[in-house]
Amino acid sequence: MTTTDIIGFIGVTILLIAYFLNLTDKIGKDNLVYLQMNFLGAGLACLASILMKYLPFIILEGCWTIVSAFGIFKYFKQNKIT
Repeated sequence: MTTTDIIGFIGVTILLIAYFLNLTDKIGKDNLVYLQMNFLGAGLACLASILMKYLPFIILEGCWTIVSAFGIFKYFKQNKIT
C-alpha cells in the first residue's frame, strides 16, 4: 500500500463514517462535526486523487471540499454570537 493509497483510504473512511452517522441520526447534516468530517475526508480524498493524477475524482472531491467549506462558513455565520 502506497502513501497515496493510505491518504485516500483515510479520506474515504472519514466520509463514510460521517455518512453512516448521518443516516443513523447520530449526527445532523448541519452539525459542525459532520461538516468538518466531510471537509477533511473530501480534502484527503482530493489530495490522493491529485497524487494519482485522476482528474474525474479531483473534480468530484475538490467540489465536495469546497461545498463542505461553504457549509462550515454558513454554520459559523448563523451561529455568530452577537
